[in-house]
Amino acid sequence: MRMMGLDVGDATIGVAASDELGMMAHGITTIRRTKLEKDLDSLKNIINEKNIKRIVVGLPKNMNNTIGPRAQISIDFAELLKEKFSEVEVVMWDERLTTSVARSALLEADISRKKRKAVIDKMAAVLILQNYLDMQSSKRL
Repeated sequence: MRMMGLDVGDATIGVAASDELGMMAHGITTIRRTKLEKDLDSLKNIINEKNIKRIVVGLPKNMNNTIGPRAQISIDFAELLKEKFSEVEVVMWDERLTTSVARSALLEADISRKKRKAVIDKMAAVLILQNYLDMQSSKRL
């Protein structure tokens, strides 16, 4: 089953997808947010093209495990996805620190600031999805 990972932000949505075996995540794109309808159309195109059966939405909880305003935005977006794409399962995944990990990895790779800004959300989506896939894999063992 192919899955899609999302890092939902105010200005962008980082998008990743799994391989057909559901073992590896890879970056797809970063959607520059304009209008909600356009954002959903972009996601619908990816869902159809990649035959996505599950969407994993990053949930940026606070470090004390509470739901803040940023996490509530992700929850609301996930609920909208459930309504809009009823044929696709939507799950939330705790994504604390994924953007920080992505930023650190890009810094270590000596990626320029301009290039980091362009790929950080997509890389965060990859980390969200890969962590989810790894957890699913460990459950099967």
